[in-house]
Amino acid sequence: MLKLTVMQNKNDTNPNTFSTISEAISHVPKDNSEPVTIVVTPGIYHEKITLDRPYIHLIGSSADECIITYGDYARDLMPDGSKRGTFRSYTFLLDADYVTLENLTIRNSASPRSKAGQAVALYADGDNLFIKSCRLESYQDTLFTGPLPPAPMQIGGFTGPKEFAERRVGRQYYKDCYICGDVDFIFGSAIAYFETCEIASVFSEELPENPDGSTPIYGYATAASTPEDSPYGYVFDRCRFTSTCPRQSVYLGRPWRDYAQTVLLNCYLDEHIHPEGFHDWNKPDARKTIFYAEYNSTGPGADNGMGNRADFVHILSDEEALRYTKDRVLGNFVI
Repeated sequence: MLKLTVMQNKNDTNPNTFSTISEAISHVPKDNSEPVTIVVTPGIYHEKITLDRPYIHLIGSSADECIITYGDYARDLMPDGSKRGTFRSYTFLLDADYVTLENLTIRNSASPRSKAGQAVALYADGDNLFIKSCRLESYQDTLFTGPLPPAPMQIGGFTGPKEFAERRVGRQYYKDCYICGDVDFIFGSAIAYFETCEIASVFSEELPENPDGSTPIYGYATAASTPEDSPYGYVFDRCRFTSTCPRQSVYLGRPWRDYAQTVLLNCYLDEHIHPEGFHDWNKPDARKTIFYAEYNSTGPGADNGMGNRADFVHILSDEEALRYTKDRVLGNFVI
């Protein structure tokens, strides 16, 4: 097994040691078919990274010590005067199969939110992707779980590295991760299983009060675009939904596309979660096709039999919940 090391203060001539993560990735053949481990030593890596080789395990010592950060954002102007857009704003593009990211922070540092707009930290598009003990940090659109939907809602909406690529729905597994943001900060079309993760809604900017005196809505944790023929979308298993936002000011999700699927199993919901749970994004027809469900939610944001959830949210029975085990959702996933 090939092992490469990334060390910012590289001072030797070892051909398997590199001063940047991008250099180490480029050392791996494009058609790689053997396991490769890239060890990232502690440091802050100011890099915009593309990992487009399969069978790579990129591992740091810890997410607190190994930080990858960049600051591109959607409203940034390109040399031709066009806006960068969401899908060119990423800090880290993961565009390969059978890749593991472990013990890393991937951060989009663009701010303030009102200036930056969307700012992707991790753009993950591939099959058998394992993200373990990582921190994914931004505000709007932190984590994109590709592929893109079939077509954009507006011309140029998908401008970026995968705009014309095949829409291939892969499986992604997130374990023991911290993922934070405010609006739609986990979004996309993949089959994605989140296990024992913290999903943190951050209080980024003060909003004006609503005319009726009600609390403004500060965010949406998810915005799935599950394809119509996909058996699964997002599943959150024993995750904690936490926040610094006001009480009842965040929804668990809304549908980026009309067949969005998001299921919560045994999750803790803090008091920031709105009593309705999920929002329909003002798409009444989508209520017939989306699938939003919960099983055994706990915490002050759980419904607990109060009957306040939106009428399109399903409360799963014990038997129904068994359909969403990790083995069933991910199938023959290789770790």
